[in-house]
Amino acid sequence: MSAAITLDPRDRGGPAQPLLSVDGLKKYFPVRGGLLNRQVATVQAVDDVSFSVRKGETLGIVGESGCGKSTTARLLMRLMDPDAGSIVFDGDPVGERAGITVNEMRRQMQMVFQDSYTSLNPRMTMAESIAYAPRMHGTPRKEAFDRADTLLAQVGLNPRQYARRYPHELSGGQRQRVNIARALALEPRLVILDEAVAALDKSVEAQVLNLLGDLKSRFNLTYLFISHDLNVVEYMSDRVMVMYLGRVVETGPVEQIYRRPRHPYTRALFASKPTLDPDRRTTEMPLTGDPPNPINPPSGCRFRTRCAFAKDVCAQSAPPLAAPLDGEVADGPPHLVACHLPEAQAAMGANTHA
Repeated sequence: MSAAITLDPRDRGGPAQPLLSVDGLKKYFPVRGGLLNRQVATVQAVDDVSFSVRKGETLGIVGESGCGKSTTARLLMRLMDPDAGSIVFDGDPVGERAGITVNEMRRQMQMVFQDSYTSLNPRMTMAESIAYAPRMHGTPRKEAFDRADTLLAQVGLNPRQYARRYPHELSGGQRQRVNIARALALEPRLVILDEAVAALDKSVEAQVLNLLGDLKSRFNLTYLFISHDLNVVEYMSDRVMVMYLGRVVETGPVEQIYRRPRHPYTRALFASKPTLDPDRRTTEMPLTGDPPNPINPPSGCRFRTRCAFAKDVCAQSAPPLAAPLDGEVADGPPHLVACHLPEAQAAMGANTHA
């Protein structure tokens, strides 16, 4: 889906300014043990993650379980406090004196979670759940409930049938439509979709994906789309960011990442996709070795212990995100890869292109 940038009355910095900029985001979780329950180690869930999201685009985030995708989303929403790093929303630092408060940011940035049932209050009707946030932000009751009925209709649910129902009376797909409506109740500019379709049947998933595309165009939304389903990410995204063990290893336009990935991990990740084509059966494992322990990750490049191209330099320092080392630079948004070795990048690109 191509990104369409249109003017928004809340747009402060113009279409060229990123809607969301993240720099050096970190989150370590303490591991406690012993008789005194002291901290004995830390889990490096998110370690020095930096990226930006342009206005009107969909940025997809992929990676295996435990790579830090969902933790990153929760840090952006300030559902947990980061240990380090800065978040800038349309030019305004979040939570700083010269910027905007977390509450002001949350009016413009909302989130849809994976579990559609636990995301909703079982004691609230669907209309009450959608109207709750506007009412907490000062919207009159009638106006809030009128908007809830309108949003229910816009996500494909007849308000006469569903407004007074409770979560246990709806299917998973219907509940997720309500969660999407609830996320839109404050008229946000950016919506974080954290595995929002992962728990749905494929037929329902397709309907919700098409709904998200329609809503994006109708409300001029920007999406941060997190998923383990590589085919869904390819369909929805304009750019893709690949994470491994808490760090970003590759990012770029979706066509370039899927057609010619440059990082060995990205290549292995795409090679693991199941296929029904008998001529494209996997004859060997795309990736060997056990994932490293996030409590004690490898030095330098965290993927080096599973990489067939690893050399001494990979253990000495962490590679920065930079343009491909083989000299190929494409037009449009930059394709960046965190890898010390140009031969590894060239081999990955050549193998995929073939």
